[in-house]
Amino acid sequence: MLAYKRKSDFFETQEGVEITQQLVAMSTSKLYNTESSYSTNSKQYPDNQIPFVNRHVEYLRTHPTIDPQQYISNLQLMTRVR
Repeated sequence: MLAYKRKSDFFETQEGVEITQQLVAMSTSKLYNTESSYSTNSKQYPDNQIPFVNRHVEYLRTHPTIDPQQYISNLQLMTRVR
């Protein structure tokens, strides 16, 4: 298995920008269930709702060994409205 190790500034690179754009496109599409979810961080999210894009960007940021393209692909399969 390939160990994917990203730098902390991944989302400032071209690939990171493309991943973020894919997440934004998913959140604006009616093809995917992209509702916000509960967050315990009241300081950052006063209404305790973390937006879909922020949630998954943060997940990828904190798990640098995950292949971002594979993650997006799986996320699209899991959130697809049927």
